[in-house]
Amino acid sequence: MSAAQRTIVIRPATEADWPSVWSILSSVVAAGCTYTLEPELSESNAKAYWMGPGLSVYVAENDGEIVGTYTLKANQRGLGSHVANAGFMVRPGLDGRGIGFQLGEHSLVQARAAGFQAMQFNAVVSTNHRAIALWQRLGFAIVGTVPKAFRHRQLGLVDLHIMHRFL
Repeated sequence: MSAAQRTIVIRPATEADWPSVWSILSSVVAAGCTYTLEPELSESNAKAYWMGPGLSVYVAENDGEIVGTYTLKANQRGLGSHVANAGFMVRPGLDGRGIGFQLGEHSLVQARAAGFQAMQFNAVVSTNHRAIALWQRLGFAIVGTVPKAFRHRQLGLVDLHIMHRFL
């Protein structure tokens, strides 16, 4: 285990964390490679999307710096509310340090504790090989593919995967 992995603390996000979360979110979304959100997303719309009502939001800290974040919610309302959904972001430049894996593990524990029976990701970009490998290591399977459903900023139209696992 690396020093970064040993010092990561994952905790519920607070309002005071928003500037750090926004710096991560705005960078990831602007790249146009991994999230279906519009790259020009405004800060107010981003905050409503990431930290709005009905979301459980967590941040990962390394030596006091927020290095990642995730949101957890029901994938659907009503009769589909037993399946969780989550979104994850790691500060650009810190990939490969195990932060995403730790966020993923944490989210599975939190989803189980909240009473969810499964977790589903609705839009994993097929060219995001690191994310796909990470989710597969955490027990997710690709259960469907939507052809050319994502306008990748560099590659044009690429597929989106739907990934799922029982908790």
